[in-house]
Amino acid sequence: MSALDQERLKEKLEECRTEHRDLDEAILRLTSAAVHDMLSLQRMKKRKLVLKDIIIKIESMLIDDITA
Repeated sequence: MSALDQERLKEKLEECRTEHRDLDEAILRLTSAAVHDMLSLQRMKKRKLVLKDIIIKIESMLIDDITA
């Protein structure tokens, strides 16, 4: 993997981590509200799980390239 590819993966990884944190905060705010939208909550949680999978995949790709 080229240095440029690694840099792009690192940028994508940081974007995903940021979005994951933001969703964490949004979910917390939504669940603490007196009335909350269950559909929105489910969508946020699903997106958060997708992001977690993407983060793990990118981290694995970066680690595999370092050890190769």
